Amino acid sequence: MPWLEIRPGGYRGEMDERDEVRRSLETLTVALSVRSIPRVVGSLHETTLTIQQLKTLAAVVVNESATVSGLSDLFGVSLATMSKLVERLVEQGLLDRVQDGGDQRVRRLRPTDRARAAVREILGARPELGKDVLDALSLEELRALETGMRAINRELQKRGS
Repeated sequence: MPWLEIRPGGYRGEMDERDEVRRSLETLTVALSVRSIPRVVGSLHETTLTIQQLKTLAAVVVNESATVSGLSDLFGVSLATMSKLVERLVEQGLLDRVQDGGDQRVRRLRPTDRARAAVREILGARPELGKDVLDALSLEELRALETGMRAINRELQKRGS
């Protein structure tokens, strides 16, 4: 059977090899994360947003039907605290308040294009995949990376991530 290889000292099935490759990928992921920290920190230094504002923006970008009360529950802070934080983000042009289509009393939060760009730049950027790094890879390596990333994206989409 092609999935089972007979080796001196015993059998080695596909599952053993999958576990081995998965462990290697986990190790590489940690190494890439550690080596990317200086690039990530650079983006954080350039922003004027507080960590709380950035977390709130990220939550609204992910869930574009968020409400102030929902965010206060999510982050475990008072409604007054979240209202002030959201008001500052509205004043900065990062969030808009819009009426809920089904209940005119409810105001939903929508990220502006500027908010989406900020979150993408700070949280969504993959510094390890910067142009300088990708330019150093061979075409074959780039294609293999693209194939792997497409597969990961597909699985994340299936899980609703």
